[in-house]
Amino acid sequence: MSNTTIQDALKITLDDHRMSRGEKRALAKVIEQNVHNDHELSHARSVVFELARHELSEPNALKVIEWVEEASKLLADKPDANKSRNSEAFFSPKDNCTSKIIRLFQTVRTKVDVCVFTITDDRIKDAILDAHQRGITVRIISDNDKSNDLGSDIYQLERAGVPVRCDHTDYHMHHKFAIFDGSSMMTGSYNWTRSAARNNEENFIVTQDDSLVKAFTIVFDELWEKLK
Repeated sequence: MSNTTIQDALKITLDDHRMSRGEKRALAKVIEQNVHNDHELSHARSVVFELARHELSEPNALKVIEWVEEASKLLADKPDANKSRNSEAFFSPKDNCTSKIIRLFQTVRTKVDVCVFTITDDRIKDAILDAHQRGITVRIISDNDKSNDLGSDIYQLERAGVPVRCDHTDYHMHHKFAIFDGSSMMTGSYNWTRSAARNNEENFIVTQDDSLVKAFTIVFDELWEKLK
């Protein structure tokens, strides 16, 4: 039912006038993908009763009522906007963290704000450059001490035309996060280095939680202005 509409999914579960456990799980997934606000929730409930009215004839009336009860339970609560948005956790070295980061740059549509302590993994550097070259607005904040390390890609990115600002204070800009299209973000302990990918015990999450994206966007914008 992955690409199924609410009405089609409900019809499928109603075919035999019962709702199996598997059908409940599949229908719940369709609801999660398609119902995002009160209006859509109300419409989905109306579809349940409309379908039931067409089926209410003896001897199936009781079974239909039981089906209505099960379908209504799945549509009883207002959907949580954040629940319907995916959040994932990645851990190195067991997960392919580099590939996930590269994929985020490959699928971004308009802009990326990067705020990381260091970038030395050339695979990630190349993904950033590819995004920049196809017209994506990329901004990078990093730490000056690490940008001068052997193998650092920060100044290479800057020479390629990517806007870069570094913290030149006695302390460290130690953040490790990136915001994609203003709607999703990644953050965690993970440094964008080959050591992090191959050896270190590191982590990051990727989330579309609106409140988190907003909070990190504010921090990025404040740092960007502070470091100009």
